[in-house]
Amino acid sequence: MKFGYARVSGLSQDLEQQKQQLKDHDVPEENIYAEKFTGTTEDRPEWQKLYKQLRKGDEVVFTKVDRIGRSVKVAIDIVNDLLDKGVKVYIIQLNNYVNRSDFMGKMSFNFLTIMAEFEHDMIVDRLAQGKAYAKAHNPNYHEGRPKRTITNRYKAVYEYSLDHSIRETALATGVSESTVKRIKRQIRQEGLNNN
Repeated sequence: MKFGYARVSGLSQDLEQQKQQLKDHDVPEENIYAEKFTGTTEDRPEWQKLYKQLRKGDEVVFTKVDRIGRSVKVAIDIVNDLLDKGVKVYIIQLNNYVNRSDFMGKMSFNFLTIMAEFEHDMIVDRLAQGKAYAKAHNPNYHEGRPKRTITNRYKAVYEYSLDHSIRETALATGVSESTVKRIKRQIRQEGLNNN
Protein backbone atom coordinates (compact mmCIF):
# COMPACT_ATOMS: atom_id res chain seq x y z
CA MET A 1 0.00 0.00 0.00
CA LYS A 2 1.20 3.53 -0.79
CA PHE A 3 1.22 6.25 1.87
CA GLY A 4 2.36 9.85 1.99
CA TYR A 5 3.60 12.06 4.80
CA ALA A 6 3.50 15.85 4.80
CA ARG A 7 4.76 18.14 7.53
CA VAL A 8 5.34 21.82 8.18
CA SER A 9 7.01 23.27 11.27
CA GLY A 10 4.93 26.40 11.84
CA LEU A 11 1.23 26.69 12.57
CA SER A 12 0.91 29.47 9.98
CA GLN A 13 2.44 27.34 7.20
CA ASP A 14 0.29 25.56 4.63
CA LEU A 15 0.31 21.81 3.95
CA GLU A 16 -1.64 21.93 0.69
CA GLN A 17 1.35 22.13 -1.67
CA GLN A 18 2.95 19.03 -0.13
CA LYS A 19 -0.37 17.16 -0.20
CA GLN A 20 -0.78 17.98 -3.89
CA GLN A 21 2.74 16.76 -4.66
CA LEU A 22 1.97 13.49 -2.90
CA LYS A 23 -1.29 13.08 -4.85
CA ASP A 24 0.63 13.81 -8.08
CA HIS A 25 2.82 10.81 -7.15
CA ASP A 26 -0.23 8.53 -6.94
CA VAL A 27 -0.68 8.60 -3.16
CA PRO A 28 -4.42 8.24 -2.42
CA GLU A 29 -5.71 11.24 -0.50
CA GLU A 30 -7.01 9.03 2.32
CA ASN A 31 -3.46 7.65 2.78
CA ILE A 32 -1.85 11.05 3.28
CA TYR A 33 -0.88 11.87 6.85
CA ALA A 34 -0.17 15.54 7.49
CA GLU A 35 0.68 17.64 10.51
CA LYS A 36 2.12 20.91 11.74
CA PHE A 37 4.93 19.81 14.00
CA THR A 38 8.65 20.44 14.32
CA GLY A 39 10.94 18.02 12.51
CA THR A 40 13.52 17.91 15.27
CA THR A 41 11.43 15.49 17.30
CA GLU A 42 10.22 11.99 16.50
CA ASP A 43 7.18 12.37 18.76
CA ARG A 44 4.81 13.51 16.01
CA PRO A 45 1.23 12.20 16.40
CA GLU A 46 0.34 11.79 12.70
CA TRP A 47 3.70 10.22 11.91
CA GLN A 48 3.19 7.75 14.77
CA LYS A 49 -0.26 6.81 13.40
CA LEU A 50 1.19 6.19 9.95
CA TYR A 51 4.22 4.31 11.27
CA LYS A 52 2.11 1.90 13.32
CA GLN A 53 0.20 0.64 10.30
CA LEU A 54 3.13 0.22 7.90
CA ARG A 55 3.80 -3.35 6.80
CA LYS A 56 6.46 -5.06 4.70
CA GLY A 57 6.01 -4.12 1.05
CA ASP A 58 4.31 -0.78 1.79
CA GLU A 59 5.71 2.45 0.41
CA VAL A 60 6.00 5.88 2.06
CA VAL A 61 6.42 8.98 -0.09
CA PHE A 62 7.98 12.17 1.29
CA THR A 63 8.25 15.41 -0.67
CA LYS A 64 11.70 16.30 0.70
CA VAL A 65 14.30 14.86 3.04
CA ASP A 66 13.68 17.59 5.64
CA ARG A 67 10.04 16.48 5.95
CA ILE A 68 11.35 13.25 7.48
CA GLY A 69 13.36 15.14 10.09
CA ARG A 70 15.56 18.22 10.36
CA SER A 71 18.31 16.42 12.19
CA VAL A 72 20.61 14.06 10.30
CA LYS A 73 20.32 11.44 13.04
CA VAL A 74 16.49 11.58 13.16
CA ALA A 75 16.09 11.35 9.37
CA ILE A 76 18.62 8.53 8.93
CA ASP A 77 17.23 6.58 11.90
CA ILE A 78 13.68 6.82 10.57
CA VAL A 79 14.64 5.79 7.03
CA ASN A 80 16.83 2.90 8.21
CA ASP A 81 14.03 1.70 10.48
CA LEU A 82 11.55 1.78 7.58
CA LEU A 83 13.93 -0.06 5.27
CA ASP A 84 14.61 -2.67 7.97
CA LYS A 85 10.85 -3.26 8.17
CA GLY A 86 10.75 -3.84 4.40
CA VAL A 87 9.00 -0.51 3.72
CA LYS A 88 10.07 1.32 0.56
CA VAL A 89 10.94 5.02 0.97
CA TYR A 90 10.44 7.36 -2.00
CA ILE A 91 11.57 10.99 -1.83
CA ILE A 92 10.18 13.29 -4.53
CA GLN A 93 13.13 15.69 -4.08
CA LEU A 94 15.51 12.85 -5.03
CA ASN A 95 13.14 11.55 -7.70
CA ASN A 96 14.05 8.10 -6.44
CA TYR A 97 13.75 5.46 -3.75
CA VAL A 98 16.29 5.41 -0.92
CA ASN A 99 18.53 2.44 -1.57
CA ARG A 100 21.28 1.67 0.94
CA SER A 101 23.07 -0.58 -1.52
CA ASP A 102 23.32 2.16 -4.17
CA PHE A 103 26.34 4.37 -3.42
CA MET A 104 25.06 7.45 -5.28
CA GLY A 105 21.57 7.18 -3.82
CA LYS A 106 22.92 6.78 -0.31
CA MET A 107 25.29 9.72 -0.78
CA SER A 108 22.50 11.97 -2.13
CA PHE A 109 20.22 11.11 0.78
CA ASN A 110 22.96 11.70 3.38
CA PHE A 111 23.99 14.99 1.73
CA LEU A 112 20.41 16.30 1.74
CA THR A 113 19.89 15.36 5.41
CA ILE A 114 23.09 17.22 6.31
CA MET A 115 21.89 20.26 4.33
CA ALA A 116 18.46 20.12 6.04
CA GLU A 117 20.09 20.12 9.47
CA PHE A 118 22.45 22.93 8.42
CA GLU A 119 19.50 25.00 7.16
CA HIS A 120 17.64 24.44 10.45
CA ASP A 121 20.70 25.47 12.48
CA MET A 122 21.08 28.61 10.35
CA ILE A 123 17.44 29.58 10.97
CA VAL A 124 17.85 29.07 14.73
CA ASP A 125 21.06 31.13 14.67
CA ARG A 126 19.44 33.98 12.69
CA LEU A 127 16.50 34.06 15.12
CA ALA A 128 18.87 34.20 18.09
CA GLN A 129 20.86 37.03 16.47
CA GLY A 130 17.65 38.91 15.69
CA LYS A 131 16.46 38.60 19.29
CA ALA A 132 19.84 39.72 20.64
CA TYR A 133 19.82 42.75 18.32
CA ALA A 134 16.24 43.65 19.28
CA LYS A 135 17.04 43.37 23.00
CA ALA A 136 20.10 45.61 22.60
CA HIS A 137 18.41 48.26 20.43
CA ASN A 138 14.75 48.29 21.47
CA PRO A 139 14.06 49.20 25.11
CA ASN A 140 10.44 48.01 24.71
CA TYR A 141 11.38 44.59 23.33
CA HIS A 142 10.11 41.51 25.13
CA GLU A 143 9.80 37.93 23.98
CA GLY A 144 6.55 36.09 23.70
CA ARG A 145 3.10 36.94 22.47
CA PRO A 146 2.51 40.66 21.88
CA LYS A 147 0.11 42.25 24.33
CA ARG A 148 -3.43 42.25 22.97
CA THR A 149 -5.17 45.53 22.25
CA ILE A 150 -8.14 45.94 24.55
CA THR A 151 -10.98 46.50 22.11
CA ASN A 152 -14.59 47.36 22.97
CA ARG A 153 -15.41 43.67 22.55
CA TYR A 154 -12.79 42.69 25.12
CA LYS A 155 -14.07 45.39 27.48
CA ALA A 156 -17.54 43.86 27.12
CA VAL A 157 -16.10 40.43 27.92
CA TYR A 158 -14.48 41.91 31.01
CA GLU A 159 -17.70 43.61 32.12
CA TYR A 160 -19.64 40.38 31.67
CA SER A 161 -17.05 38.47 33.68
CA LEU A 162 -17.57 40.73 36.70
CA ASP A 163 -20.95 39.10 37.37
CA HIS A 164 -20.34 35.65 35.90
CA SER A 165 -17.85 32.82 36.20
CA ILE A 166 -14.97 32.38 33.75
CA ARG A 167 -16.77 29.42 32.18
CA GLU A 168 -20.07 31.27 31.83
CA THR A 169 -18.29 34.26 30.30
CA ALA A 170 -16.47 32.07 27.78
CA LEU A 171 -19.69 30.32 26.73
CA ALA A 172 -21.66 33.56 26.47
CA THR A 173 -19.03 35.58 24.58
CA GLY A 174 -17.50 32.92 22.34
CA VAL A 175 -13.93 33.30 23.56
CA SER A 176 -11.90 30.65 25.37
CA GLU A 177 -11.64 30.51 29.15
CA SER A 178 -7.91 31.25 28.95
CA THR A 179 -8.65 34.36 26.86
CA VAL A 180 -11.18 35.56 29.45
CA LYS A 181 -8.53 35.15 32.14
CA ARG A 182 -5.93 37.03 30.08
CA ILE A 183 -8.34 39.88 29.34
CA LYS A 184 -9.23 40.23 33.02
CA ARG A 185 -5.57 40.15 34.06
CA GLN A 186 -4.50 42.67 31.41
CA ILE A 187 -7.30 45.13 32.14
CA ARG A 188 -6.50 45.00 35.86
CA GLN A 189 -2.74 45.38 35.26
CA GLU A 190 -3.22 48.33 32.92
CA GLY A 191 -5.72 49.96 35.24
CA LEU A 192 -8.39 50.11 32.54
CA ASN A 193 -11.15 48.94 34.86
CA ASN A 194 -13.13 51.53 36.70
CA ASN A 195 -13.79 49.28 39.69
